[in-house]
Amino acid sequence: MTSPSSQPLFGSMLMGGFECAAHKLRSGKRLDIAASTGHASRAAEDFALLRAFGMAGARDGLRWHLIEQRPGKYDWTSFLPSLQAARDAGITVAWDLLHYGIPNGVDIFSPRFVDRFGAFARAAAQLIAAETDAPAIFTPVNEISFWAFAGGTTGGLNPFATARGDALKRQLVRGALAATDAVRAVDRRSKIACAEPLVHILPSDTGADAIARAALHNASQFEALDMLLGRVAPDLGGHSDAVDIIGLNYYYNNQWIDGGRTVYLGDWHHVALQELIIATGNRYAQPLYIAETGTEGVFRPLWLRYVCDEVRAAAARGTCIGGICLYPLISHLGWDDDRHCQNGLFDGHAADGPRHAYTPLAQEVLAQAAQFAPAFAVAA
Repeated sequence: MTSPSSQPLFGSMLMGGFECAAHKLRSGKRLDIAASTGHASRAAEDFALLRAFGMAGARDGLRWHLIEQRPGKYDWTSFLPSLQAARDAGITVAWDLLHYGIPNGVDIFSPRFVDRFGAFARAAAQLIAAETDAPAIFTPVNEISFWAFAGGTTGGLNPFATARGDALKRQLVRGALAATDAVRAVDRRSKIACAEPLVHILPSDTGADAIARAALHNASQFEALDMLLGRVAPDLGGHSDAVDIIGLNYYYNNQWIDGGRTVYLGDWHHVALQELIIATGNRYAQPLYIAETGTEGVFRPLWLRYVCDEVRAAAARGTCIGGICLYPLISHLGWDDDRHCQNGLFDGHAADGPRHAYTPLAQEVLAQAAQFAPAFAVAA
């Protein structure tokens, strides 16, 4: 059952996330996971599946590169069916405006990126307001911290830069703030969420330098959010109202020893997820939710059970946390190698393939949905 500190922010505590990454790889190939899983063309079917498994909330996204192929010219045919399907199914969606995929010809480091993204956000908000009555929920930029690291420091993600992580982070924050201002200008009721990795890094040894370095790494995970909220880098224009809901992305490999191995669940070094949630809740006044979580293979149901138990424990200790997003809901092909990632509740390795549920995870989802909302046990 839900506690006073775990009231759903998105219609239900348990949610489903639809992978919508749409960026270019170094090879020049553009990913479009919403298309390759079939979600883009089967949104009504997928939202009905959410409902059947006790989920009334979701994360989904717009594919900017398809909507604005020419500057200032918007074609909504890739998005409108999903928007209408979610509305008709009664699904509360947090819409990602930018999930790594920028249109061709856009220089993400240019001031023009910020202006163009803000204009796109305004147009998207106007469309959503025209099609729905409920206040919209937006995640302007997905995983600013990770994108800045992978795309600006290591060169592993577009724009494939190195030694420019701070510059990319600041630019993504500028874009997110411009989008926030734009959607609120359309509808002041709009809610702004973020989705940032929640990590824990342990020192490589017991020396003072190693401890200080690990502490610095742990603190840095909050820098993008602090920028958005105006706590640091005030020149970017952040302010205390810039984020309404803090989303935390947490996976099995989000804890590691500095410069070394992953610290897995069960390792004596491992810190319970509830402690990380509570610490984040103490740092910020906004409500939290788990914006992404999941794993691959046979451990999928066990991982979901662990995360749900830890969220309930954090809520019981007074932390305001209002959702757990199983991510992704549909298994997809690997970004770089097209391997069959067995990471979802349903198969999605072919756009027109059947939506076969992974039975052990399906049973766990139903059990958790019933535990969070006992009334669903009758419907299920």
